[in-house]
Amino acid sequence: MAVNLHHLFPVAALTVLAVAASAAGGNIDSDSAALLSFKSFVKDPTDALSSWTAGSHPCNTAATTTSRWTGVICFSGSIWGIQLQHMALGGQIDVDSLERLKSLRTLSLMNNSFEGSIPAVNKLGTLKALFLSNNKLSGEIPDGTFDGMLSLKKLHLAHNQFSGQIPESLVELPRLMELTMEDNRFTGAIPEFKQKKLQVLKLSKNALEGPIPPSLSKLDPSSFEGNKALCNPPLAPCSSASPPSPPPPGKKNSSSNRTAIVVVLAVLLGLALLLAGALLIFCLTRRRSPRQDSLEIRTPSNLQKKASLKDEIYSMHGSPEHSQSENDRKQGDVATRLSFLKDGGERFELQDLLKASAEILGSGCFGSSYKAALPSSGTVMVVKRFRQMNNLEKEEFQEHMRRLGRLDHPNLLPVVAYYYRKEEKLLISNFVAHGSLAVHLHSSAGGQPALDCPTRLKIIKGIARGLMYLYQELPTLTAPHGHLKSSNVLLNDSLEPLLNDYGLVPVINQESAEELMVAYKSPEHIQNARITRKTDIWCLGVLILEILTGKFPASFLQKGNSADQDRDMATWLKTIEDSSTDPIVFDKEMKVPADAEGEMVKLLKIGLACCEVDVEKRMELNDAVEKIEEVKVDSITEVDDADGFYSTRASEADLRSSKEASNERPSVST
Repeated sequence: MAVNLHHLFPVAALTVLAVAASAAGGNIDSDSAALLSFKSFVKDPTDALSSWTAGSHPCNTAATTTSRWTGVICFSGSIWGIQLQHMALGGQIDVDSLERLKSLRTLSLMNNSFEGSIPAVNKLGTLKALFLSNNKLSGEIPDGTFDGMLSLKKLHLAHNQFSGQIPESLVELPRLMELTMEDNRFTGAIPEFKQKKLQVLKLSKNALEGPIPPSLSKLDPSSFEGNKALCNPPLAPCSSASPPSPPPPGKKNSSSNRTAIVVVLAVLLGLALLLAGALLIFCLTRRRSPRQDSLEIRTPSNLQKKASLKDEIYSMHGSPEHSQSENDRKQGDVATRLSFLKDGGERFELQDLLKASAEILGSGCFGSSYKAALPSSGTVMVVKRFRQMNNLEKEEFQEHMRRLGRLDHPNLLPVVAYYYRKEEKLLISNFVAHGSLAVHLHSSAGGQPALDCPTRLKIIKGIARGLMYLYQELPTLTAPHGHLKSSNVLLNDSLEPLLNDYGLVPVINQESAEELMVAYKSPEHIQNARITRKTDIWCLGVLILEILTGKFPASFLQKGNSADQDRDMATWLKTIEDSSTDPIVFDKEMKVPADAEGEMVKLLKIGLACCEVDVEKRMELNDAVEKIEEVKVDSITEVDDADGFYSTRASEADLRSSKEASNERPSVST
């Protein structure tokens, strides 16, 4: 009897789909079980992994945000990364459980308290990045620990208690780009690293000895400092085994020695004069007066000169002023193309920004910001340069940018596009004419109207709503904003707040983040070298107090997190807390009406509750937002010049005047 294959095909197809669906379901259950097994070996005193529960899947984005698991990064429904940093976790690192996660590419357990010897990480053979710095791991690392990890690009083992020799298996990793092993107890000689792509190697503060291999001679000397027995470039040359015997005494020898000394001194003096001349010429050519900067918007220059991007880009891809092959030109176009994060809206290229008339808005902790008007439409954009965004590889960085691009909230300033280069990144957003909240609170120049009581309440409510949205949409980030301060809050034409520079903690280099970002000035990081899910709430509290009192938290002006800054911030908060029931504590320019003092005191106490040093006692974000929404102040509808009151509904003429004033001075920016 003949069999009709056409009739059997649908049945076969359905069978294949059923098997595939069953396998997918099995993977989901397997991934959850693997993470729960890993969790069972972890000590979690702060219950940071409370979202890791049976019956849910870490990559389930269809349900509410509370079903997602903290620190788990997913891609296409599979677990792609685990990022558990600054969580006070301890215990053992169970790689046998993680071995079951077939899509795992990055594992970060930095800044915790994991103990014991290094696990058999080569069981995770597909890892691209492994971050174990700042833990309590100890013991020797066996030579074969990293055998077979052919995809590994980044390995951070710094600030542990490892001992013994540097394992030879590291030399065999073909794609290794970053290796940090500083502040351990490694001994012996440095092996010959031959990877051409090795860009970062940090071996300082160990007990290494012997000559530094020639392949590492061009690295910065700081990579090897603290190892007293190391020698050869970039450190001092090694001394010979047997020092030369001193020459016999005599007039001739003494005279020749003096001649040699004179020659050496003459050569050194000549080199010093040449260097001084070169520095003088460089300074003269780079020097620019403040008057020139203030006039640049009237005499259009271009962003490529201001941002020093022209030579960098043309050196990579060829100058369009010289002949190029068609293939080279196409490659150059792709390499300089902007990546847009929003559908619709105006499209432009990096070259359009480079040709635009530009104005320097300011230089913050991360880099400079530039205001550029597109030649075609006149649309004004802001370009911010970042040199500290090398924490993620290109694919990871792009995925995180797309994640930020999907955010949509009236109190967030959208990132319109970005430009990726290995050494630095550009983030492009729309220009907000009214500038930052910091300018309105602390700058007396430009004739800006003072922010009245209802306006400040509106700003605080908008900031709280925007932060709440970030917590909901970025549940895997420990600090969804991470850099919340008055200079990162912009005000639109209606004086509604727009949060800026949010979601950058994963992409900023760890060292730079700890030095520059506000989250790392919180009490929990100063005391325990970690940030928590309540760190942004502390930043919100500080910002509320700054808005109500008009007093700037001085320690934010400085880098680092020293004990002096800790005392400065504690003193600042204590002063406000002691005066929390006294209306005098409020900013005089806010002009709090008598019938609104009670509501403003409520708001002040909410800010203080958000600043609680003890994380466990600190107010939860949803409670803070709810209480902030309950605060009510009647709007002031008339302008009273004698008392300095300003209407919350400014006229168009007032807004134009305010905009012109803000454009005449640099904004306080990051």
